[in-house]
Amino acid sequence: MTVMAERPTTHGTELGDFEEMLNLLDELELRDGFKAEIIRGNIVVSPWSKAFHLDVMELVCEQLRPHLPAEHRISYGPFLYVFPGVERAYGSDIHAAHRSASRSTSSHLDGEALSFVAEPTSSSTRDDDLTDKAETYGKAGVPVYLLLDMQEEQATVFSMPSAKGYEARETKPFGEKLSVPAPFDCVLDTTNFTAPRA
Repeated sequence: MTVMAERPTTHGTELGDFEEMLNLLDELELRDGFKAEIIRGNIVVSPWSKAFHLDVMELVCEQLRPHLPAEHRISYGPFLYVFPGVERAYGSDIHAAHRSASRSTSSHLDGEALSFVAEPTSSSTRDDDLTDKAETYGKAGVPVYLLLDMQEEQATVFSMPSAKGYEARETKPFGEKLSVPAPFDCVLDTTNFTAPRA
């Protein structure tokens, strides 16, 4: 029996190169509700989003769908986007990309095809969402990265990708409206993004 922890678990990378790690991800048998990613040279297993995140993810998709670039689609859950140049592979919670990115039999999608990514944070993934993912998405040229900080109840839009990461960011507390820049050029209403109270 495999026991999965709420916190991410990391396995050493004695296996060798990035391609070997991707092959291992394909062979992993994870319990439902968990995902495996490659972050900073490690395979990290963490739980998918909490149940209340589903409403938030649907609200984001519904608001952005009318503003998608031509031939792009937006969705959420479990697809692995790969960034070979920096040896990362992320199971982005919300992702928009050109339809051609999914016209493949591979389980690894091209991270550079992304036009938008959003990550609702959890206590186990927040640090990586704030640092490693923000840097990788920016360097890969993903036009917009939306970080939904569920612990701080605020949303940050990162934009203007560059070789150093993102050059611009704007943060608003949940409940306010936030501008989503090109190629979407729309406003995201973060009303109802707050977690239910216990």
